[in-house]
Amino acid sequence: MAQAAHRTHDDLPSLDGRAVEVAYRRERARRRARVAHRTETRRSHLRFWVVLTVLAFISAFALLLVWELTQTIFGV
Repeated sequence: MAQAAHRTHDDLPSLDGRAVEVAYRRERARRRARVAHRTETRRSHLRFWVVLTVLAFISAFALLLVWELTQTIFGV
């Protein structure tokens, strides 16, 4: 049968106000870092799709321009 663990004075959580404040500050910094990382990830996805769309339009424009020049030069 399992026995209950006896808590000693060393096992009790620290009631030091400064330690609590430092822990809160650290958790807030971690939360801000997570939010900043999520925001930057979203922005990078958006930048990728914008650049891809712009490159697709430039490629289509260049293809049409070359096609028209080819027809003009060879009289097709």
